[in-house]
Amino acid sequence: MSLEYVLPADIERRSFEIIASELDREIPPEIKPVVMRVIHTTADFDYLDSLYFSQHIIQTAMQAIGKHAIFVTDTNMAKAGINQPALSRHGCTCECFMADPEIAAEAKANGTTRAIASVDKAAALGKPVIYAVGNAPTALIRLTELIEQGVFRPELVIGVPVGFVNVVQSKEMLIASGIPCIAARGRKGGSNVAAAICNALLYLADENM
Repeated sequence: MSLEYVLPADIERRSFEIIASELDREIPPEIKPVVMRVIHTTADFDYLDSLYFSQHIIQTAMQAIGKHAIFVTDTNMAKAGINQPALSRHGCTCECFMADPEIAAEAKANGTTRAIASVDKAAALGKPVIYAVGNAPTALIRLTELIEQGVFRPELVIGVPVGFVNVVQSKEMLIASGIPCIAARGRKGGSNVAAAICNALLYLADENM
């Protein structure tokens, strides 16, 4: 058996065509680009059911990007997966504090985790923040704590950590907090999913330029 070589741009186009042909339902147009990109990234149609979108979240995201929000991720993998030219087009930047020496020192001094220290640092930025969590449910727990205390209010939170310990519960805490959010209910998620959602939002913002 022989297979044809396919150029990268054609791979993406054809992949989206295959996804569209295999969908078993209509996706609301507002959120469809996000859902489609997550399925494209994961080849997992379960996200049709598990992705949660708070009310008016796409409009909220567009407003946040229009404010030149700082995207903060909980892993450098997620940061690396977010399209840098798209960020630049909108005057946005992306940060991940997890590997910063001062974050490690603060976590050690306080007996916490780098994920918690990173959330605290983001809360002190004093700028619009889109916080994307693909790995650490601890970050989501800390985010909801600070939100409930009125200490930190990100423009929106992307809550898609993957795993087994506190993962499901932290996502439900996020949803219950009332903060604008996109979450992947259940155990699935990951840094690739977090980056895919960020990119989908940035590409939507491109269309509104």
